[in-house]
Amino acid sequence: MDMLDLAIDTLRNSVNIAVVGLSRFPGKPAHDIPLLLATKEYNVVGVNPSAVPVVDGISVVERILDVELEIDILNVFRPSQDSDAVIDQAIERHLLHGDVDCIWLQEGITSQHGAAKCAEVGIRYIEDTCIYVVYQYLRI
Repeated sequence: MDMLDLAIDTLRNSVNIAVVGLSRFPGKPAHDIPLLLATKEYNVVGVNPSAVPVVDGISVVERILDVELEIDILNVFRPSQDSDAVIDQAIERHLLHGDVDCIWLQEGITSQHGAAKCAEVGIRYIEDTCIYVVYQYLRI
């Protein structure tokens, strides 16, 4: 399965999305895309210690481990240099709670070791792909 097919399948079969790096600032993709997804069929929670407790109606927590929902997709809006640390935290959550079915790095964000780390523990891995663009495929 190629990356686009994997992304479409993942988004089609997911309900709960935790967004690492949710922004407080309208006009930024890390703000507008999660808000759009929250108006669709998804439950969205933000992870950003600088934006707790709420951003435009979306609950925000400090850490991935603080998310109360069962996480289907962990959507990452952080620079590539931060991605390995986020992936490690998500894997920790996956091992503790059995969730975080997919780690999804937004367009322009990659990880040198993310795919291998996720494969080791059975987490789907998508990188350098915009979740909103993939959402458009679901509407076709």
